[in-house]
Amino acid sequence: MVYTVTFNPAIDYVVHTDEMAVGSVNRAKDEKIYFGGKGINVSMVLNELGIRSKALGFAAGFTGDAIEKGVSEKGIDTDFVHLENGFSRINVKIKSGDETELNGQGPAIDDKSLNELFSKLDKLTDGDMIVLAGSIPSSMPSDIYEKILERLSGKNIKAVVDATKDLLMNVLKYKPFLVKPNNHELGEMFGVTLKTNDEIAEYAGKLKDMGAQNVLVSMAGDGALLLDENGKTHICGVCKGTVKNSVGAGDSMVAGFIAGSGQGDYEYALKLGTAAGGATAFSDGLAEREEIFRLLEQL
Repeated sequence: MVYTVTFNPAIDYVVHTDEMAVGSVNRAKDEKIYFGGKGINVSMVLNELGIRSKALGFAAGFTGDAIEKGVSEKGIDTDFVHLENGFSRINVKIKSGDETELNGQGPAIDDKSLNELFSKLDKLTDGDMIVLAGSIPSSMPSDIYEKILERLSGKNIKAVVDATKDLLMNVLKYKPFLVKPNNHELGEMFGVTLKTNDEIAEYAGKLKDMGAQNVLVSMAGDGALLLDENGKTHICGVCKGTVKNSVGAGDSMVAGFIAGSGQGDYEYALKLGTAAGGATAFSDGLAEREEIFRLLEQL
C-alpha cells in the first residue's frame, strides 16, 4: 500500500477573470474547486493509474470535512487526523493572463494530533511505501520528515521525499527510494548554478552518494533527468501541449514514477512520470488516465 502524507491540505478555489483591476470589483468568468495538497495530488494521480493509496494528514473545520469528503468521493481511502481548532486552508488562484495566488495559512497542529499521526504511521508494514511531499506548517517541528523516517527505519518501507534544502538533505541517511528536486533546487542545496545535463547528473550523484536510491530531477521545459539505483542516467524530453496549469505537475510526476517503477524499469517509470506531469500541466486540474497515456505515446 502507498501512503501519502499531506500536512496542510487545501481547497483550491480557481477563478478565471478578464484582466484584474486592483482596488475594484472583479467578476469571475469561470470558477472551479479542487481538493489538494501535494500528498493528496499524488494519491489522486495514482488512482488514475490504478494504484491504491491511503491519504493521511490533518483536517480541520468545515473545509477539512469538505476536503476529506471530496477526496473520498474520488475513490481514495483517507485517514486524516481531525484537529479540534481552526480550519483547513483555502487557496485562491486567480487566472487573468498572469496567474496570481493567495494561499491560506492553515490550522495549528498540536502535539496530541501529531502523536495521533505517528500512531497511524506505526501501522505501516514491510513492503509499504510512504510519500512525504511539500513544506512544513510553522506549527510543526522543522525536522518532522526526519522524525517520521526514523520511526519507520526498522521496517522495509520505501520512502519518497519531494522536498527541498534541509528537509531533503536531512533524510538522505534513511536511504529514501526516491527524491525529486528540480534543477534549481538541486543547485541551491550545493550553492551552485547548474546549466548542463552533465552538471545536473553530477550533483544528482552527490545526493545518491549521501543515501538516495533514485534521484529524479525535473528541468521544466528541458524535461527530466533520472539517476537510478543502478547508477544509470536516463534523460527524457517534455511532452507537446499547451500549458494551462502550474499546480500539481511535480506531484503528478512523482505519482507516475511510482506507478511505473513496480517492475524496476526506471526508463519506463521516468516516461510515465513525465507524461503524468505533462497531463496535469496541460489540464485545468490534475492529470487523467486517458491524457497520461496519450502523452506517453509521444515519448
